[in-house]
Amino acid sequence: MSTTTDQASSKLQHIRLQDMPVEHLNPLIDRQFVAGERSMLARIILRKGSIVPQHSHDNEQITYVLDGALKFIIDGKELVVRSGEVLVIPSNLPHSAEALEDTVDLDIFCPPREDWIRGTDAYLRK
Repeated sequence: MSTTTDQASSKLQHIRLQDMPVEHLNPLIDRQFVAGERSMLARIILRKGSIVPQHSHDNEQITYVLDGALKFIIDGKELVVRSGEVLVIPSNLPHSAEALEDTVDLDIFCPPREDWIRGTDAYLRK
């Protein structure tokens, strides 16, 4: 017999960050991520000077900088997000980022980034 609780728990994920595979996107950017049905959490490691080129996506993005600092360019304006700060980027808003120092951040996306899941995010793999 299947119940709603059984169906929900069949999608339950319990993952240790250190056990998640690390993707080496380019010499300066690494990431780890886990996706649920309706959201995604990513840990991004950006070495000083790394660039995330301008892009946009349908996904709402919440970025929490754990350590370091990122300079975003959004609507032609510079915005520096430092350790302990959060940036919410609405869907379809073009943005880019540069690591001003070695940086680790957590990004939450809703819905999950299908391009990341499929590995078709060429803008990060250069």
